[in-house]
Amino acid sequence: MPEAAPSILPYRLHLPEVVTSGVVFASPHSGRFYPQDFVRDSQLDLLRLRSSEDAFVDKLLSAVPGHGGTLLEALYPRAYVDLNRSEDELDPALIEGVARGSGGSRAAMGLGVIPRVVAGGREIGRGKMPRTAAQSRIRAVWRPYHARLQALLEERRDRFGRTILFDVHSMPSEASTPRQRCAEIVLGDRFGTSASAETMARVESVFRRAGLTLARNSPFAGAYIVSRYGRPASGVEVVQIEISRALYMDEEQIEPLPQFELFATLIGAITGELSDLVRAEDSGQLAAE
Repeated sequence: MPEAAPSILPYRLHLPEVVTSGVVFASPHSGRFYPQDFVRDSQLDLLRLRSSEDAFVDKLLSAVPGHGGTLLEALYPRAYVDLNRSEDELDPALIEGVARGSGGSRAAMGLGVIPRVVAGGREIGRGKMPRTAAQSRIRAVWRPYHARLQALLEERRDRFGRTILFDVHSMPSEASTPRQRCAEIVLGDRFGTSASAETMARVESVFRRAGLTLARNSPFAGAYIVSRYGRPASGVEVVQIEISRALYMDEEQIEPLPQFELFATLIGAITGELSDLVRAEDSGQLAAE
């Protein structure tokens, strides 16, 4: 049977009282609304289902509206619909009626728009799902989120002359290799294609002044969102930010560490500096939507 459409919006939009920055922050993987039927039908418990979640990233970004910027927060989890995949990345091992090889390499690994596995390669469900059920999730969650994100970027670009999307994620602490000196932050610009060299230099400077260690494009260069929306020549730049989970959360129990609030304050100051990268000449004329 096809799944019923979710009853809540797939995102929450956080706007400032007055829009003074053309910067948009997004957290596509921090959603934690797990539909009851999804949890019931999974062979994993909730803690294991949450292992792919960028837990608490939305809370780390809560200061964004206070800096005049905009925050788009996903509400559904990555294990349910992965917003950082194309809607065409369908896994033939999971979804009935999908031709082998048609969804691309990530889908073949179980990491398509409807994931087959969570962290550690653990299978989410039991057997295949009807293609109608997969399309129902995409219609209800994926398309509204991307429609709103695209509209936001166009609105900010038209209003400010340019915009920067910071697509923010968290990464397991073991994601950084010794060669990368255990980077605490990984910035992705698809190897220089989604943001200008000047923008990347300024972003790196903000994080370095905050005392955080950096890597660029390794091991994460950015996936669908960066490649789809990053068009510097058209006034839209995208930078993916990966934050090491070890800085603020217990990765096994998925709980904030005692220093969470202190780290959130640091990230809040960083988002303020990043919001300064695209500012209005006359903020008094820019009322919130």
